[in-house]
Amino acid sequence: MKQAKTAKSKTGQPGFVRIISGQWRGRRLPVADVTGLRPTTDRVKETLFNWLMHDISDSIVLDCFSGSGALAFEALSRYAGFATLVEKDSAQAKRLQTLLTSLNASQAEVINNDCLRYLSQPASRQYQIVLVDPPFRQNLAIPCCQLLEQGGWLSANALIYLETEKELPLTEIPATWQLLKEKIAGQLAYRLWTTSS
Repeated sequence: MKQAKTAKSKTGQPGFVRIISGQWRGRRLPVADVTGLRPTTDRVKETLFNWLMHDISDSIVLDCFSGSGALAFEALSRYAGFATLVEKDSAQAKRLQTLLTSLNASQAEVINNDCLRYLSQPASRQYQIVLVDPPFRQNLAIPCCQLLEQGGWLSANALIYLETEKELPLTEIPATWQLLKEKIAGQLAYRLWTTSS
């Protein structure tokens, strides 16, 4: 899942995430007050989608810890071909489906499941872009990356975005992955990897 200016307001109302660009540019999507939910900030999101600028159109996208859906909705707004949003919290998964319906986004699906459990199954399709932004310090990021590789979820030359606490060791990232981009912002590290040799 994904601290943003979109956190719960002082009035106790839900916050929102803003879609930066594409067909739904400027749309605000509500974010529920769910423990551990920290939508990716606009600044980080903008950097990520600058990195993906030439690859996002028509791509098949997997959002592993979807949370607010901020990353997947941004990808869909920028004309990704299809997106799978995996979210463990059942109420949040329903909210994501409602948002997709409100946007007439038929090129997406919401999977209400624990991400590591879901990725432990045989791959249902291969993904060209994978977004991995789990709750911090819960030992989710590296196992997720390993399952993506082991389970055959990645297409050739896939791009994997990984957002973690900056102190997380990366020694167990799949050996075949190559680091393309990396930035540190406060306590946050975000990186783009590829499976290409």
